[in-house]
Formats: sequence, C-alpha cells, structure tokens
Amino acid sequence: MHVIATAGHVDHGKSTLVRALTGMEPDRWEEERRRGLTLDLGFVWTSLPGAGRIAFVDVPGHERLVGNMLAGIGPVPAVLIAVAADQGWQPQSEEHLAVLDALRVRHGVLAVTRADLADPGPVRDDALARIAETSLGKVEAVPVSAVTGAGLEELRAALVRMSAALPEPDRAADVRLWVDRSFTVRGRGTVVTGTLAAGTIRTGDRLALASGDRAVVRVRGLQSLKEDRDEVGAVARVAVNVHGSGADALRRGDALLTPGRWITTGLLDVRLHGDPAADLPRHLVLHAGSAAVPATVRPLGEDTARLTLERPLPLRVGDTALLRDPGRHRIPAGITVLDVRPPRLERRGAGRARARELEKAAGAPDGTSGGRAQVRRRGLVRRTELMAMGVRPPCEPVAGDWLADPGHWAGLRRALVRAVEEHAARHPMDPGLPAEAARRALGLPERALVRALVDAEPRPSLEHRDGRVYGSAACPRLPPRVRRAVDAVRTELRAAPFRAPEAHRLAELGLGPNAIAAAAAAGELLRIGDGIVLLPGADDRAAALLARLEQPFTTSEARRALDTTRRVVIPLLEHLDARGLTARLDNTRRRCERPFERAAGAPDG
Repeated sequence: MHVIATAGHVDHGKSTLVRALTGMEPDRWEEERRRGLTLDLGFVWTSLPGAGRIAFVDVPGHERLVGNMLAGIGPVPAVLIAVAADQGWQPQSEEHLAVLDALRVRHGVLAVTRADLADPGPVRDDALARIAETSLGKVEAVPVSAVTGAGLEELRAALVRMSAALPEPDRAADVRLWVDRSFTVRGRGTVVTGTLAAGTIRTGDRLALASGDRAVVRVRGLQSLKEDRDEVGAVARVAVNVHGSGADALRRGDALLTPGRWITTGLLDVRLHGDPAADLPRHLVLHAGSAAVPATVRPLGEDTARLTLERPLPLRVGDTALLRDPGRHRIPAGITVLDVRPPRLERRGAGRARARELEKAAGAPDGTSGGRAQVRRRGLVRRTELMAMGVRPPCEPVAGDWLADPGHWAGLRRALVRAVEEHAARHPMDPGLPAEAARRALGLPERALVRALVDAEPRPSLEHRDGRVYGSAACPRLPPRVRRAVDAVRTELRAAPFRAPEAHRLAELGLGPNAIAAAAAAGELLRIGDGIVLLPGADDRAAALLARLEQPFTTSEARRALDTTRRVVIPLLEHLDARGLTARLDNTRRRCERPFERAAGAPDG
C-alpha cells in the first residue's frame, strides 16, 4: 500500500478530486458534506494497476484548520497538491507548501484542478516554479477536471509513477504509530487510526503509550482499509483496536510504540530549515507526527536551537518536524532533530560551545559518525539507549550493553590503576581494592564495568580475583609479627599437613581474620573455611590421597586417610567439591572425579 496526503488552498477541489479518483466520500461529517468544506481528516482509497492500493489522507485547506492538516500529513511520505486553474496560487497553497518543505517531503504530484474552467497552463507553470524551490523539487503536473473526468487517467498514471519512486519502508523497524483519530466501538472498546510509516503491527502485540506512565496496551484487532488483518506492515493506513489501562485516554497526537525501544523527550537540540534562529519567536508550536505541542525556543547557533516542550514526545535523531506560529499563520522553520538527550547548558558560554558541537552533527540516524559523537559526549552509554535515540551504535559493547568512548575508557582504566595502587599503599596487608569500592570511586553504573576495565588492554597491569582488584605485582606485605606467626603455622603443618591449628592456637599467635586473609592472598596459607588454614597445595595432596581409596568413600574414611579431624575434613571436602576434584553423591559418600598423577609427597612450602 502507498499513502498519499492532499494539500492545497480551501475550495481548490482536493476532496472532489479524491472522490473522483476513488469513488469514495472523504468527508466523514454531515456538516462537511452540507457546507462543502472539509473540516477534518478524511480517508479514502483505490487500487491502481502498477501501484496496488493507494490510500489518500484528505486534509482541510482552510487557514484555521492547518493544525488538522498537519496531523494528517506529518507521517505521510508523498503528497497530491491541488491548485485550481481558475484561482491560481493562494495563501493556503503557500502555507501548505511551506509545511511540505519543512517536513522535507520529497515525492509529489501537482494536479491543476478545474481545468475545464480556465487555461491551466499559467497556473501550472507558476505552481511548478514555486514547488521546485522546495524539498519536493521537480514534480509531474497534470491538468484535470473532476467534473468532466478529463485528465483523471493521466493523473492516475502520474500517481503510479510517483508511487514507484517511493523508498521501500522498513517493516522490521520499531513501531511508532502517531494517532490521528480515536473513537470507541461498542463491544470492542478503543480504536485508533494512523499512518504506519515503518514497522509491522500484529494482533496480540503489546504496544506502549507514549504519554503518561508509558502503560502497555494489547492489540485486540487490526483493520486496514476496512479489512480485518492479522498483521499490517508499513506503509499503511491502519485501525488498531487496543485494550488496557490508558487505552480510553488515547487522543490525536498520542503515539503507540514498540515497548522498551523508544524514549520520550521534552528537551531536544535541532537544526533549523527556514528563518535564522535569532529571528524566531520565543514561543512556537512544534508539530511532529500528529502531535502539536507548545515549545520554547532557545537559539544556539545561526541554524541550531534548543526546544523545551510542554510535554514529552517520542522523537529520535533524524526526525523531521516543523515549528509553527499559529498567531501569524506562519511556518518559520522546519527542524531536523540532532539530539534527544542534550547536555544541560548551565555555565556561561555553554550555549555557544554547544552550537559549535552541533555544527558537525548531521542529524542522520543511518551513519556511525553521529553515534561516535554521542558516545564521546556521554563517555558511557547503553547500546539500547543509543538505539532508542535513533543513533546507530558505532562500536561493540565493552561490557554487557555498555558502549564506551575509547578516550574516556582509557582514562577510566588509568584511574582504576591509581585507585588500586592507593588502596594497596594504605592497606599493605590487604592490597586488593573491592570491586564495589572501585565502582564507586570511578562513578561507574555497574560493577561489570570494573571487571571489563581490568581485562582491557594493556595487560597485565591489573588482576581480578575473589571480588577484588589487585595490581599485577601486588602482594600483601606481611608485618614482621604476622610473618613470624605464619611461619610458625607453616612449620606445624609440615609435620601434620591436615591438622589445621585450632582457633585458640591462631589467637595465641595473633592471627586474626585480617592477618589470615593477607597470608592467603600472599600465597602463604590456604584458607578452606572460617578460621581453618592449611599449606598451599594441601588440597591437591588430599585429593591424591583420597583417589587411592576404594570409590566411593565416606567422610569417616576420608578423615582417617588424611589423619585429621571432623572439624577440618568437612570444609576440606566441600572445598574439593567446589574445585571439581571430588563429587558428593549423598549425605555421606563422595568419589574422586579424576585420577591424580601428583605424588603424595609433602605439600608446598
């Protein structure tokens, strides 16, 4: 399907023309038909050989109804412009063309209507010259009379050619359906309509509401051109029957979104296409999709500005919209969104500095240069957030979903090395900086980033073990008193490798928990449980001895084979289980998991 909007001055025959093309009545209200004046959006369609189905969004042409016109034309990729041969170019012709130019619409056909009442040539030439100076550029022009039927076949052929030139929509894209109509159907609930510009909607889908608390509604049913559908892909006119909290509050200007893939923003930096930023009124109305939101304008550079919106909208980098001055019936500028998460401007000169940054911003979501700039400014940013902003990730994540600017990442690693060195200097017996303390010191949002920094190049300046970060050469420096106590324990263990010192003996030697931890970190002792230490390598020696037993073996058999006590053998066996050297079969029996080549000699030390 292709969706085309109409545009043109009031009473230039837009509705009459689409009625003649489709055989359907675009004016939905009795008052519209009685007055012969389109007041709101109308929707009709037809099928054309070579183009398939074409749906028309018929918009009002009166100057007081430009807001309604904008709600219909915002998401539509192509336009049918009507100019009457007997009246020529008129004020709303000019304003509608300004709207199309501001929205960067690039595909259109000019219909010179009422060609049976006046020579269409002069009006055609004037209109084509005006249109050529806008984003539409060169378009086909067809003189036509909806009364006599002259030119209708030629117009249909021109619409087919224009449709063939339209870009292929991305049906796998995230859904953002701008609501242009909302009503209630008895027995079904809320139904909203809109032009689906990208993505695919299916029955059963869950879609988030852009407004309020971002509630999620379920798609109960779909129609496209009055036909029930299981799914509808872009580009298409679609009616969506939704159910859920907040569904009954949906109105024109709201949007239905793919959950978790969009962010709403009330603050954005934009590039202007039109009047210079300094000439813009401070208060204008931003028209985006079907939404119309009051906006406060802060000029930054000559063609850049910051907009503060009265309510947040689901916008992305690269989106086009326009600023309208409703009091003066003017479109002073179209906009291209450059940033939907801009930095605060709090310091003197921050606005000028931001303007210099934005000079290089392309506002193109399909390139990686914008992504690099976004990551560079933020230092760290989630990949999903960047994509929700409409920016292509420029690199692979450093950890989880996190992207990092290379310069910022290198600075974080240097800061981590300094933090580890300072901690080791302050705590020589316990030189490992806890990972959580490292996270807080560096201001990182997740602890996984600490581990990623440790593993980053250049290595091996840092090491991560047991939830702590060590310098590669860091080793606890045992004070002389602790060194003498550890040497005494090592001597006793050489005589009886699996008879760990009792708690009172450790206390007598002055080996408290911190001293034991330091000795274990230094590789002087093996800690297998709370207050239970052996020589390094004693666990391998124990596994080798246990492998000689008839398999499986009991806890008592292990205790006798190792010549130790129940106080030691139970945590030792659990330690062996954790290392995968033994496996517990039930409450009393275990088996060794692999044979040991190591001789049952003395442990290390």
